[in-house]
Amino acid sequence: MKRVFLKVAYDGTDFHGWQLQPEVRTVEGELNRAIKELTGETVNVIGASRTDAGVHALGNVAVFDTDSAIPPERFSYALNTHLPDDVKVVESFEVPPGFHPRKTEVEKTYEYKIDLSAIPNPLRRRDSWNCPYALDVEKMREAAVYLTGEHDFVSFCSVHTQAESTVRCIYSVDVLKTTDTELKIVVKGNGFLYNMIRIIAGTLAEVGRGSREPAWVKEALEGKDRTLAGPTAPPEGLCLKEIVFKEPAVQNIKEKSGE
Repeated sequence: MKRVFLKVAYDGTDFHGWQLQPEVRTVEGELNRAIKELTGETVNVIGASRTDAGVHALGNVAVFDTDSAIPPERFSYALNTHLPDDVKVVESFEVPPGFHPRKTEVEKTYEYKIDLSAIPNPLRRRDSWNCPYALDVEKMREAAVYLTGEHDFVSFCSVHTQAESTVRCIYSVDVLKTTDTELKIVVKGNGFLYNMIRIIAGTLAEVGRGSREPAWVKEALEGKDRTLAGPTAPPEGLCLKEIVFKEPAVQNIKEKSGE
């Protein structure tokens, strides 16, 4: 028996999120089905991040245990022949049996993309939030500073969260104007709460459009009440870009494989 690590990319538009649910299409469900078709084994993959319905990923992670003779590094190629076009395994390799992607110190990077076109661009509708008004990038950056560091983010998570603690550490929040009509909010941290990035995006957009001053973000954090922060931005703009594991065994394997 070996444990295989999968780096997974997907367009979340037509999924009801990552987590397995009865009667609806999920990323976890597609992976379980593909592994069963390939190996004949019934497995339940363990995911690193349970992204919401409509949210995308370039670097989510899952692991599963298998007795298959397929070399771990070949699973990415083999599984992709059983997966649909909107989800693919980017790479695969073996990790120690005890490795658990949700019980390991990590750095996660999320990107939220905003389309500033006055008229919504049909080609961006699946991966961007259309905000047809000017956003003050400098004010958004000023507001974002208040979010960095370790805080209780209860004001920036859904009231339906099941997390035992709402304390998280954000390493950085960058607001980037990539083109005249595109803005990206890139957030790095050790973990995120239910809807946290989308609420951060909605809050910074309120500051950017002039509805609120940057210091409002600090007040919302300190108030510890969801009603004090901004709206929850729609899911299509959000993408999980990367998960970096601090686990030495994972790092060593990736280095040996030339990553």
